[in-house]
Amino acid sequence: MAPYGSDDSIGAEEADGRPAGRRRAVRYAVPVAVVGMAAATIGLVPAIADSGSPDLPKITAQQLIEKIARSDVQQMSGTVRISTDLGLPDLGGLEKGLISGADKGGEGSSADPKSKLTELAFGTHTVRVATDGPDRQKISLIEDAAEYSLIHNGKDVWGYDSRSNEVFHGTVEDDGRTHDKHRSEVPATPKDFADQLLKSVDDTTSVTVDGTAQVAGRDAYRLVVKPKHASGTTVGAVSIAVDAATGLPLKFTLTPASGGAAVVDAGFTRISYDKPAASAFDFTPPKGARITEEKDRGKDAGKEPGKDAHSRDLGPAGKGLARSGGPKIIGEGWNAVAVFDSGASGTEDGTPRAFGHGDPSRFLSSLGDRVSGAFGKGTVFSTRLINALMTDDGKVYVGAVTKEALVKAANSER
Repeated sequence: MAPYGSDDSIGAEEADGRPAGRRRAVRYAVPVAVVGMAAATIGLVPAIADSGSPDLPKITAQQLIEKIARSDVQQMSGTVRISTDLGLPDLGGLEKGLISGADKGGEGSSADPKSKLTELAFGTHTVRVATDGPDRQKISLIEDAAEYSLIHNGKDVWGYDSRSNEVFHGTVEDDGRTHDKHRSEVPATPKDFADQLLKSVDDTTSVTVDGTAQVAGRDAYRLVVKPKHASGTTVGAVSIAVDAATGLPLKFTLTPASGGAAVVDAGFTRISYDKPAASAFDFTPPKGARITEEKDRGKDAGKEPGKDAHSRDLGPAGKGLARSGGPKIIGEGWNAVAVFDSGASGTEDGTPRAFGHGDPSRFLSSLGDRVSGAFGKGTVFSTRLINALMTDDGKVYVGAVTKEALVKAANSER
């Protein structure tokens, strides 16, 4: 099939109606959102098995993207397995505290989706999902001898952590937004991943149809999205299995340019389009459960810029990011690099000081590579997908690009 962008293509601005600068910002957001705030990995289990290559009618890349866009599955339930392998060292559990706030020392709630669902950013997880129209959805993260559920039923949004017997309660916004506000930065299904990726398709991207597959008992087309020019990017390709009948993405696999196992592999192992039982969305707080209201969390989170939702001091980095109003984007397409001014200064030995009191930068610097250039000196922290350069004067450059591309981006600003 011809790559997306040939005669059967649609323009990037037609696809999302946004100017080029906005598309570049989204392009940067895609790989970051895919892996969340990456810290460490437990290791990738074997990828979800496909079976067979069903004989389906021919379809172009444009037609398949339009099929995804038109997909309007209102009722479904199923099981999704999500695996993330960033190739980082095992930090003995430190990464979970840094990402999810598990080290919050009793502050906040373990049922708060803002912290709980970020666990999907590393390791391997089983997630059960169900939806019955715009007013009823449920996501359950299955853990060892425990379960975490996020439930939207009418006006109410509930989070429940069975391990700690803690409950989080919020409500739907007056403007009609649902519980998606609680997980908008945390993809939990193949459709979440695919939606974020396809929003950023532009003329630097090749999109083709590459045969068929069967996923969770459903016939599907394979949509392959990859950079037209691989130089500088760490992304190899993304494969999306699309239900031939409904247009719903069933599986999302992101492989790095370096080869090897997938960085992200998320797919249904079971799916049904039958109407879920109404009782699936019922929730009553268990007796003795600790309940945290969303409005109370907001009060804590808004105390002072530079602190997180649990009021921990994030040091100069937190205050710098609070002032920055968002990243500056250097480059375009798959080679885009985001630039933050963290407000951090270097330590006496030249390593970055980014975390305020109890600064672990000396330890973190041992995990990175020291680099220098026209920008000065800094440390590059690398994964198989996302790399970040922190300069000694407090600038942070991050993107799904190589170490060399980060240094080039930093030099271009000086």
